[in-house]
Amino acid sequence: MMDKQMFSSSQTTSNISRYAAAIYRKGELHLTPLHGILQMRPSFTYLDKADAKYREREAANEPGDSSQDEAEEDVKQITVRFSRPESEQARQRRVQSYEFLQKRQAEEHWAHLNYYGLKDSRSEHERQYLFSQGHGMAGNTELIKSPSEYLMMLVPPSVEDEKDKPVAPSNVLSMAQLRTLPLADQIKILMRNVKVIAFANLMSLLASGTDPTAALRCIQQVALLVQGNWVVKSDVLYPKDTSSPHSGVPAEVLCRGRDFVMWKFTQDRWVVRKEVATVTKLGPEDVKDFLEHMSFLRINRGWEFKLRYDEDFVQKHPDVVQRQQMLWMGIQAKLEKVYSLAKEHVAPKKQAAQAAAPLLVSGEQRVSLAKARVKQTYGQLEQDFQKLKAEGKASQGTCPVDIFGIRIKEEPVSDEEPMDTSVCDGLNNGLANGIHSEENSVDSVNGLLPVQERVTQELRAFVAATFKKQYVLTLNELKRLFNLHVASLPPGNLLFSGISDKMLQDMVLDMGCKQIMVPFPPQTTALLDEQKVFALWEAGDMYDQHRQILLEIFSKNYRVRRNVIQNRLAREYGEELDKQEIDKILKDCCVSQGGMWYLKGTVQQPTS
Repeated sequence: MMDKQMFSSSQTTSNISRYAAAIYRKGELHLTPLHGILQMRPSFTYLDKADAKYREREAANEPGDSSQDEAEEDVKQITVRFSRPESEQARQRRVQSYEFLQKRQAEEHWAHLNYYGLKDSRSEHERQYLFSQGHGMAGNTELIKSPSEYLMMLVPPSVEDEKDKPVAPSNVLSMAQLRTLPLADQIKILMRNVKVIAFANLMSLLASGTDPTAALRCIQQVALLVQGNWVVKSDVLYPKDTSSPHSGVPAEVLCRGRDFVMWKFTQDRWVVRKEVATVTKLGPEDVKDFLEHMSFLRINRGWEFKLRYDEDFVQKHPDVVQRQQMLWMGIQAKLEKVYSLAKEHVAPKKQAAQAAAPLLVSGEQRVSLAKARVKQTYGQLEQDFQKLKAEGKASQGTCPVDIFGIRIKEEPVSDEEPMDTSVCDGLNNGLANGIHSEENSVDSVNGLLPVQERVTQELRAFVAATFKKQYVLTLNELKRLFNLHVASLPPGNLLFSGISDKMLQDMVLDMGCKQIMVPFPPQTTALLDEQKVFALWEAGDMYDQHRQILLEIFSKNYRVRRNVIQNRLAREYGEELDKQEIDKILKDCCVSQGGMWYLKGTVQQPTS
């Protein structure tokens, strides 16, 4: 507890002329100009003095031979240095240093003042000066002005040095600053930031009253028309004599690759990343940057252009559209020469793209079309079946029947084993899992496996390859890896038909893996898929038994210390294992955190 409290003043701002003290009374606002503002803050320098005195007392009370200390002080070496002449720059640095400012503040003389409380008569007397003594506005000629002039007098424009203004990052520009630039620079800066924009949205970002013709003239200098929208030119993003931040490829090569991506989007709304990388021969990070500039990634489909086809702009400005088409023809010819593109492969897409705008079909329309197609197919199949059934009865023998170009020999069926020829059952069996029975039969005749078996084979190959790389996986991580695998496959692959979680789990268990029942703590935040842990039980190497013992340990413990694992392995094998062997086993199946070991995928991140 201190008997005093010290407050020290500090200046709040350098320009006080912009501020006034206001008081409101009886419908009148009285303003008093301010010539100085001081903020009082607690000062704790007296605590530093008390600490210094305490340390001095402690040093004085320390036991020791004072005569010996004095003798040591007598023989202490003293180094004498002569100060060199101080330069002007050194003097300015010294004057601006913290130590110099602190010294000046300590040398400043105190101003002794008397404090009067809020309700003191002298305080009340001083407070009366805040009210204007004049009554009415007749004698005040300064207020007989327009509101804008009065506001200019009350708050004059700030005259601040550039050094006093906050410095914004070099890549940040406010809209107020942007509108002070010429129109061409405004559009260039906007396009460099947004990458893709519709012309109507661009006009909304510019100042009101901007001439659309002038804006259209400027945007053609920095952008190209793609599906009715404007995409920034490649040389604006990658100026000359620059290079890729990822691979170091020069700007000229980057511009060609990005122009190829833009040209592909003039042909179709969808682009496959693998195709772009194959043609341009650029690194994956550069290709990803190109695609992210103008499209969104859709799982299992590819990259879709960001904006919808702007049919309104195309209809309003046919001359601009025609001029842009001519530009794209020149760019296409250049790309065909550089990348050796086949013209017969390019032309059909170009004609299809120019024939009509992209057709957008809603989900309800797709469902309705699918239902109508199913009804039509069902009726046709029923008619064909009845016709074939009648022909089969008429033949009454072993005459072959030609079905879809395949000759099938009908064998006589005994009365003891009647064959089910129900139409409904036949259709249900044929359309199970979205695969028609006729497709299966044709594949079998041609020597190919049925579709379902091929799906099973591909799924089996994925599971085997995945667990060969990672011995322990949660169901959540396995599903994530499977989605990435499917996304990397070409369109139309059999795995796009849809694989359920149960099919994936059954395949994992069928491949010789086992589910490890890890005892998660009661307060766990892990999802159900994160609590299902699968491990490869036998990999066919010398560490199979070691891993099995480790997995048995984790079937009884959520987390384990390393020495527990070492002791259990030593007890099972009767000797201590090498550190390299234990590291290999732990690396295959576990991760370490906070000195404890967990099975892979079971570590819970701390919640804030």
